[in-house]
Amino acid sequence: MSEHHVEFWFEFASTYSYPAAMRIGALARERHVAVRWRPFLLGPIFKAQGWGTSPFNIYAAKGRYMWRDLERTCIAIGLPFVKPAVFPQNTLLASRVALLAFEQGRGEDFCRAVYAAEFGEGRDIGEPEMLAAILRRLGQDADRLFAQAQSDAVKVLLRTQCEEAQKLGIFGAPSFVTPDGELFWGNDRLETALDWAVR
Repeated sequence: MSEHHVEFWFEFASTYSYPAAMRIGALARERHVAVRWRPFLLGPIFKAQGWGTSPFNIYAAKGRYMWRDLERTCIAIGLPFVKPAVFPQNTLLASRVALLAFEQGRGEDFCRAVYAAEFGEGRDIGEPEMLAAILRRLGQDADRLFAQAQSDAVKVLLRTQCEEAQKLGIFGAPSFVTPDGELFWGNDRLETALDWAVR
């Protein structure tokens, strides 16, 4: 890992993780900062706070604002945006496959493709066939990866990541953690986190 690096904690169901995932690569390269992508699940974190779903669903006014704000954000940076019919989506399989994809050096491509399908095209990434189509486009063996994703080792790995996120004090996504333990939350804190990493 580079002397200057950040951990990028993201959840595929997280709306603002979409623009962050699409922006972080170029912004980090400009600053010579290495990025460690860390998929995790927000469900257990929300559950610990007494929430059974996204706070954007619990608080209707906040949810309406978020969708419009995300649309404006995507327009501003030239990203396509289509609100998915299902929110939040089931991201368990996508997160497990992402862990495997990173082991094979294709993690970033896979993650960006998942986000593009979910929030750029409004697709349901909770459907295995949707993920399989993404993997095939990337030249990957979907059946093999799906089988590996059901292994105990991968299940434990994702569970461990989620536990680590909680220990770091992460409460939402996207979140960025610098080597000195500073936590930055939100797409609008991406540049700040990267700048902090090289200060």
